[in-house]
Amino acid sequence: MAAAAGSRDVEFIRARSDKRQYRRVVLPNALEILLISDPDTDKAAACMEVEVGSFSDPEGLEGLAHFLEHMLFYASEKYPGEHEYTKYITEHGGSYNAYTSSETTNFYFDVNVDNFEEALDRFAQFFIRPLMSQDAVLREIKAVDSEHKKNLLSDGWRMYQLQKHLASKDHPYHKFSTGSWETLETKPKERGLDIRHELLKFYENYSANLMHLVVYGKESLDCIQGLVDRLFSDIKNTDRISFKCPSHPLSEEHLQLLVKALPIEEGDYLRLIWPIIPSIQFYKEGPCHYLSHLIGHEGEGSIFHIIKELGWAMNLMAGESTNSTEYSFFSVSMRLTDAGHDIVGWIFKYLFLLKEDGVHEWIFNELVAINETEFHYQDKIDPISYVTGTVSSMRLFPPEEWLVGSALPSKYVPQRIMMILDQLSPERVRIFWESKKFEGCTTSAEPWYNTSYSVENVTPSVIQQWIQKAPTEKLHLPEPNMFIPKDFALKEVTEKVTFPKVLRKTPLSRLWYKPDLLFSTPKVHIIIDFHCPLSSHSPEAYVSTDLFVDLLVDYLNAYAYDAQIAGLYYSIYLTSDGFQVSLGGYNDKMRVLLNAILKQIANFEVKPNRFSALKETTVKDYQNFNFRQPHSQASFYVSLILEDKKWPVAEKLEALAKLESDSLAKFLPNLLSKTFLECYIQGNIEPSEAKSIAQEIEDTIFNTPNTMFKSMSPSQYLTKRVIMLENELKCHYQIEGLNQKNENSSVIQYIQVHQDDASSNIKLQLFSLIASQPAFNQLRTVEQLGYITSLSLRSDYGVWALQVLIQSTVKDPSYLDARIDEFFKMFESKIHELSDKDFKRNVKSLIDSKLEKFKNLWEESHFYWGEIDAGILKFDRVESEVALLRELKKEEFIAFFDQYIKLDAPQRRTLSVQVFSGNHSAEFKKAAAEADPPKTYRITDIFGFKRSRPLYSSLKGGPGRITMD
Repeated sequence: MAAAAGSRDVEFIRARSDKRQYRRVVLPNALEILLISDPDTDKAAACMEVEVGSFSDPEGLEGLAHFLEHMLFYASEKYPGEHEYTKYITEHGGSYNAYTSSETTNFYFDVNVDNFEEALDRFAQFFIRPLMSQDAVLREIKAVDSEHKKNLLSDGWRMYQLQKHLASKDHPYHKFSTGSWETLETKPKERGLDIRHELLKFYENYSANLMHLVVYGKESLDCIQGLVDRLFSDIKNTDRISFKCPSHPLSEEHLQLLVKALPIEEGDYLRLIWPIIPSIQFYKEGPCHYLSHLIGHEGEGSIFHIIKELGWAMNLMAGESTNSTEYSFFSVSMRLTDAGHDIVGWIFKYLFLLKEDGVHEWIFNELVAINETEFHYQDKIDPISYVTGTVSSMRLFPPEEWLVGSALPSKYVPQRIMMILDQLSPERVRIFWESKKFEGCTTSAEPWYNTSYSVENVTPSVIQQWIQKAPTEKLHLPEPNMFIPKDFALKEVTEKVTFPKVLRKTPLSRLWYKPDLLFSTPKVHIIIDFHCPLSSHSPEAYVSTDLFVDLLVDYLNAYAYDAQIAGLYYSIYLTSDGFQVSLGGYNDKMRVLLNAILKQIANFEVKPNRFSALKETTVKDYQNFNFRQPHSQASFYVSLILEDKKWPVAEKLEALAKLESDSLAKFLPNLLSKTFLECYIQGNIEPSEAKSIAQEIEDTIFNTPNTMFKSMSPSQYLTKRVIMLENELKCHYQIEGLNQKNENSSVIQYIQVHQDDASSNIKLQLFSLIASQPAFNQLRTVEQLGYITSLSLRSDYGVWALQVLIQSTVKDPSYLDARIDEFFKMFESKIHELSDKDFKRNVKSLIDSKLEKFKNLWEESHFYWGEIDAGILKFDRVESEVALLRELKKEEFIAFFDQYIKLDAPQRRTLSVQVFSGNHSAEFKKAAAEADPPKTYRITDIFGFKRSRPLYSSLKGGPGRITMD
């Protein structure tokens, strides 16, 4: 073996629950590798990190590193067929991606374990002999440009680039990093540069000594080591030196600034940023971890709790953000209400409080205890997430700490915390404030995204005035956290229950229960589904229920924040027929949190000041639908056309404008007077305790004085249903994009196939497996129609369909729709000519994916809850569908395609939703004026169309399914 001396003997610090085996290997070419052997895995994965990122872009070739990342996916000398890598991975149950950051580029994939060697061989060729043909170069520049145009109206990208713009011009942080047609085609040509030549020259930076690889497989470590030795030893080592930032990107002139910027979307955001020494240099002391815990705290006495109570802000986040070991930033960011002001004074007041009060060892020890529990009881995650999360540690930490990184600070050094705290001073701050109220008041524009902004100096004396206006008496450090778990004992399981079972049933609720038989973890998952049929019967009911849920979360925040820090998570969210409470985490203190949530729900009152703040934010969120990506708008229109009881955003906005706190208070007794609770409990819990919890839920919700909740009649157990499209008819809905400044148009072609049925499910899933990569290759890579392109499965309340999506700046939606039709026409021959070998290979790949084991408690419980929530109760879905797949004949699959999917199939039911950008307004007018071809129907009135169509039956009801009776 080609391992470095002693490399087998690394004593990795690892979680107590971790059963995997690890080995560090260094190949003769200096490539450093972490091998992971997991005999229980169904998927294998790999991730390569190369210490070459956008900071290494040559001057005047912005985006070259990102462009190279794109190009390596095409072809290699060993595998010259275009996209052989992506095709192989997709056909064998896998996924792939890559990203370029400032100092690194990361490539990763996963695949079914039986196909790992071949997939890994194709992957290795990225770094040995990629082809990068001239034809591919031109096409992929268009893809990079399309990706850039997708980001042009994204406030996240715009504000990030503005922060970089206001930095030292001679520092690589200042650069534009993603690339565009201008930076990779137009300008290089003007300078007489051959971009392919520049690309090949830049690729020479990809030296083995600048690479780290994580390989995760099912086989033994020796076997995996033999594989990587054979596949990766040919990567050249040219002894390149890794890029190091010359200095910090901010000098004196870039500090003490207030930058007012004009966003695209509604909503005010404030961000304070300080340059700091990267805490990675002191990762065992965790100074930023300590400070972000206190500054970002949301309990009583915190900055956020006070500014929230004043009605000034909706959230607050604090922490370090860094891309480098050489420089870093600490930021405090928040979403403001229209009333938000004087917040900067409060933040500095709290920072001064932390300085005066000094560092507290008990707080540090509390964080150490929380971190140790989180690390040692971490849930197993899918291999692709594990390898991507681990690879960066190889660059930053010694080998024995690769698995833990900076997750376990253990050295209490108060001076280090004070050192970072001293850097968060008025003299060093940059303040970025985004608001539509700056319209017409800005003086400059950032060159790459054209973001309008103005800059003012903010001297420490100005900040001192803000501080003096902020009273201090309410600010204080948090109390000790009562939610830190102490009891990790595993409950004894007497009855081995394979599937969830009904443990308790009354007219008010039903309890489903399943013990943890797989993971031996001291955690539990509780779901309480409040079925309230009056929650969505009108736009007014929908927005009222939405605000009720938001207020619940808002009221609980200060109390439950400690629970979330300590590994007890909860969420409350809107569903199609009510709302749902979900709790997950250590079972030790779970009932304490559950009890608090239930009491808050049972004793709910509308607080007018919080109502006003949340209503304001909700209005802006609804208004921001106009600024969503066109493909996201198209997806909403598909749902609006298909689902009964789904309301247009404009109607919800109108209802919200009229909603007042007193009208919400009057609505709630009506909403909650018809309620049924569907409960699910799974994990480290005994049946008797599960029953006791269900009784407590029922008693608190229905049997407390003044409760608004009443039981529901069986006849009121109603659920959403989906309209049935017509055979051999193509419906199309064409609309102009809501933000005509967005250059992107979009189309979604939706092909409705069947209602949940095991035999039809497997055939549709098999078609999607076979067709998704060829569709992407044809529509995106060959025809270059748009960066966002996909063929995927879609299920709306158990009604299955295929969906092809394209977002494009280059072509209008009618043209895109015609190209999708053309793809199906072309692909018909591929399906009919499918060889027995290819058919069996694809069937095996689908079976392998279906048989993939649950990795943690949450995956398992979400699967079973999905069956309960849908009302289907096919707990043996995997086994029954795999059995059918094993018997499936190629002729049956082709007959299914001919019947439902091919272009002129007798039972093809198609809906095409087309969103036209301002770029394509002429094409929109032309499309609107054209006569409809035969077998097409133009939807002009969505609700008239919905009323004219029959509905699929609800899956909740019928033999063996969920009913209220």
